Amino acid sequence: MVKHVLMWQLKEEFTPEQVAQIKKEAKEALEGLVGVVPGLVEARVTIDGLPSSNADFMLDATLTDEASLKAYTIHPAHVEVADSKVRPYTRNRVCIDYVV
Repeated sequence: MVKHVLMWQLKEEFTPEQVAQIKKEAKEALEGLVGVVPGLVEARVTIDGLPSSNADFMLDATLTDEASLKAYTIHPAHVEVADSKVRPYTRNRVCIDYVV
């Protein structure tokens, strides 16, 4: 199994209401990829970090293996979610992938 963990910071131009909506939609879309993208076993998105956090939301995904991770990154459903629900709103992304 492979873990794929990402944290994003949103652009600073959004109102609190917009931030809440962006995070909600990203969570629903990313978690909705389970069962759509082969090899994606689990996807949990955290959008309610504590005030001490310096990231706005996080994805903790589990995939079957490294080949599945590589395929996930270019899968059309994932690319659609990333291009429509995440990338337009974020200013920073940090990622770590590791074998469990």
